[in-house]
Amino acid sequence: MTFSATLDDRQADLWLEGSHGRIFVRSWFPEADALRPDRAPILLLHESLGCVEQWKEFPAALANATGRTVVAYDRLGFGRSDRLTAPPRPTFVEDEAAQGFARVLEHLGIERFVILGHSVGGSMAVHCAARYPEACQAMITMSAVTFVEARTLAGIRQAKAWFTDPAQRERLHRYHGDRSDWVLSAWINTWLAPDFASWTLAHALPEVGCPALAIHGGDDEFGSERHPQLIAEHASGQVEQALLPGVGHVPHREKPEQVLERVERFLQSVG
Repeated sequence: MTFSATLDDRQADLWLEGSHGRIFVRSWFPEADALRPDRAPILLLHESLGCVEQWKEFPAALANATGRTVVAYDRLGFGRSDRLTAPPRPTFVEDEAAQGFARVLEHLGIERFVILGHSVGGSMAVHCAARYPEACQAMITMSAVTFVEARTLAGIRQAKAWFTDPAQRERLHRYHGDRSDWVLSAWINTWLAPDFASWTLAHALPEVGCPALAIHGGDDEFGSERHPQLIAEHASGQVEQALLPGVGHVPHREKPEQVLERVERFLQSVG
């Protein structure tokens, strides 16, 4: 069962009912003069502390730049989706492709798509592209984490200290409400766990045969340029790397026009 609310002719919200809880979905539609109805929609996957609202203006701008419908959803436990109480499984990155993402595809009747993920959402995008090789027309990652390196751990430890500040915890609470403590611990405890140190996308990437664009900030505090390089080295399809000098972990907020131009150009090249 689904419940929907159309906010205007450019944006619509949807709640998907399921046995594991409700998933919140938002869609953005391009302006009429930019619409390309023959093109597959772009599905967004958010970061470890992210949610639909944290994409801010980017999805609407992306819809207009590409002429495509853009769809984002809150993973279970995040944002407006139903809360979780158990910690994530060590396989949570891979699991999303067969769980929440699969529900969105099924309920919206999406047969072809472009997948775009930020941070761990980019990691999940790899598994989504691998699981749906015929449906996935292209994959775009931004700041995707492909393995656990020293910079990844140092960045998370620094963020852990940062979130001892009540003001930062309140900011997280604004987006996740009573889920915020779970959201934070799910990220920190999972990635800092010793048994997660060997996690990598190296074994999943060969299953990705679609064209791919790997965007990464040169000053990303959670990962070096080795992450997009790993995507290019192991994916079966053609991969373009876009290393953005002076940009950190959130390229679409730090340099939105540059990211939009790069994504638009890439999608034009793949059709």
